[in-house]
Amino acid sequence: MQNLQDTPHRRQNILTGDWVLVSPHRTKRPWQGKVEEIKPLSTITHDPKCYLCPGNTRASGATTEKYTSTYAFTNDFSALLSETDIDTIENGHLKAKGEKGVCRVVCFSPNHSLTLPLMEITDIEAVIQLWQKEYADLGALDYINHVQIFENKGSIMGCSNPHPHGQIWAQASIPMEAQKKAIRQEAFYKETGKSLLGDYLAQEIELKERIVLENEHFVALVPFWVVWPYEAMIVPRKHQQHIGQMNLTERKAFAQILKALTIRFDNVFKTSFPYSSGIHQAPTNGEAHKHWHWHMSFYPPLLRSASVKKFMVGYEMFGEPQRDITAEWTADKLRSMPATHYTE
Repeated sequence: MQNLQDTPHRRQNILTGDWVLVSPHRTKRPWQGKVEEIKPLSTITHDPKCYLCPGNTRASGATTEKYTSTYAFTNDFSALLSETDIDTIENGHLKAKGEKGVCRVVCFSPNHSLTLPLMEITDIEAVIQLWQKEYADLGALDYINHVQIFENKGSIMGCSNPHPHGQIWAQASIPMEAQKKAIRQEAFYKETGKSLLGDYLAQEIELKERIVLENEHFVALVPFWVVWPYEAMIVPRKHQQHIGQMNLTERKAFAQILKALTIRFDNVFKTSFPYSSGIHQAPTNGEAHKHWHWHMSFYPPLLRSASVKKFMVGYEMFGEPQRDITAEWTADKLRSMPATHYTE
């Protein structure tokens, strides 16, 4: 492959078909942001004003259980509801359709300050186990066809509560991003009988240019087509359609690489690294979806310091995403981070 480190070019996301403009010549030294004073991590274990801490009253008036491990409950202010009065509306160019669903909140730990990179492996395993249970239980509902597990970490990502938690939105429709990935994975599977992501992963493992971490069952890498500055993806080596197919050994390996990757995120700017993360996996509409290969993506916004955020503006809003630092540079930077959290 020609040298892509000096000349502007476009890269394609094989999972969605989208393109990103890469302009590496714009910055030979992307680490140019000013050095700021880093705020110490919070050490509060229980905040009496936090509605996600055990035993506290939430904004709705409901009481959060005095949980001692992971804990999930239905969002008091859900974006989706189990009933809708709207069926389908079509009036010329004006179209709308009712959407049913369930929104759940997943508290990772009763400790108000314990984010994933600071949790013990066994406690992260408990979070994963809860994700598996929610995926199965919500997916079993007759009106649910897709389950989206995600986390918005940090106020810079619009997170309204600092207590470490994630969300699950389960709905009747399959969202557009998942549909795009399904179309391209299915086309490749029909043509070759193989997983598109698995085939891509084999190429990345051979090249070793964008691999950040790996263990017996999972690989964490910076995808060739990344958009966000420190974007990364965790992919199971085995072709699995959804997280429910992990056994105990694989679940532990997933917890280990999840902790290791998020530690490296925190170590980049010595801060609690913000990101949006999400798991894309097979829909729950009763079909086999043999083409699906589940994966977890991380979209961190930080670019040059603990407070300088990457915004999608101008050309990126009207044209397509653009980035200066390459995926290879990002992978090398993450690989170089210490395996121990900077606070230890």
